Amino acid sequence: PSGTPDTGHWHAYPIAAADAMLKAAIGEEVDPGILAFNEILAAYQAGDASEFNGSVVKFDNLVTRLKPPLLSQAKVARESMFNHAAPFSLGGALYTFAFLIALAGLLFRYRPLNWAALTLIVLTFGLHTWALWTRMELSGRPPVTNLYSSAVAIGWACVLTGIIVELIFRLGLGNVVAAVAGFATVLIAGLLASGGDDTVGVMQAVLDTQFWLATHVVCMSLGYAATLFAGLFGLLYLILGLGSPILDSQFRQILGRIIYGIVCFAILFSFVGTVLGGLWADDSWGRFWGWDPKENGALMIVMWNALVLHARWDKMVGDRGLAVLALGGNIVTAWSWFGVNQLGIGLHSYGFTSGVVRALMTFGLYMLICAAFGALPLSWWWSRKNDTKHAAPPEFSRGLGLSFLVVNAVFLAVFGWYTYQAVV
Repeated sequence: PSGTPDTGHWHAYPIAAADAMLKAAIGEEVDPGILAFNEILAAYQAGDASEFNGSVVKFDNLVTRLKPPLLSQAKVARESMFNHAAPFSLGGALYTFAFLIALAGLLFRYRPLNWAALTLIVLTFGLHTWALWTRMELSGRPPVTNLYSSAVAIGWACVLTGIIVELIFRLGLGNVVAAVAGFATVLIAGLLASGGDDTVGVMQAVLDTQFWLATHVVCMSLGYAATLFAGLFGLLYLILGLGSPILDSQFRQILGRIIYGIVCFAILFSFVGTVLGGLWADDSWGRFWGWDPKENGALMIVMWNALVLHARWDKMVGDRGLAVLALGGNIVTAWSWFGVNQLGIGLHSYGFTSGVVRALMTFGLYMLICAAFGALPLSWWWSRKNDTKHAAPPEFSRGLGLSFLVVNAVFLAVFGWYTYQAVV
């Protein structure tokens, strides 16, 4: 209403419309904005295009004349520009191109290609950062508020970690995994937004708090990102070891160190985030822990990362075992991130997304198959044909490696089909 500059006088349309109907029934004056907006909806329902356009012009003139508070034309124009630019979709295409360059640099051990891939990833990461920051400015919220924003934020953290890994080791490993993580998370975000709903929606009442969104949710998202990133490096270890001859002792040691370091960060962020979640639950619901499905999922991530670290510290596993266990972290994280929301029960069941169950089942099966391949004797590995006793015949090792590559190709084809179905 005009003459009310504070935000407390804004009303949701259904409430205002109901109030207008009551006023009209008893003969009181009705807000002209409500009447004008009702005309727009009535014309739309009737399918009258000319009447609809006229009503929109009338309403626009009314808004311009009344100048309601908080109407920022600059902000509206910026949001419109942001939506038309689609920076995340553009970033997904650039991450794909960077992956192809990085893969060539890794396979052929050609340093200029690695630097070219890193340059493109850094530039795309800058676009990713700008898009994430713009969403924060438009929404006035921390970076993670719903499943869509969690995907783009987790992808941002994974790409940043990959850039750091590449700058430290300079072998092309960080480039490959950063590009894959960036593209995969942008694709997941696109699938979550394929329903056509606004990705900057109204917050759930229990989530409407800046402090806990900026602490608990951000920490948990970083824990998700680190655990998934360690799993991606574990998958890279198996692909290079089983499906190629290039995983030499240097690569094995470096990949083992990378996975170990990332898991250390993962347990730190996931543990701190879980404790902060309990504090938030105590503040909102009056209890610190209630074995809610989402709480169980967060605890599973902490326990799995602890299992991985203890297995390494106790020398129960080496670099290969660390890589295989990291794949289990992918399953646990996917379950905590999306799976528990599909149950539709508990105090955290506000993130349901239809069509996710099949994708989760496929992803979990894919990780289990990859782990089974990783547990095969080292003498069968393509990359170990020259440094193990009683090595398998070269034809057998190459055949096994190619079979593993086919498994990965099949998963990509199935995931691509799910993507096509969700979008089309």
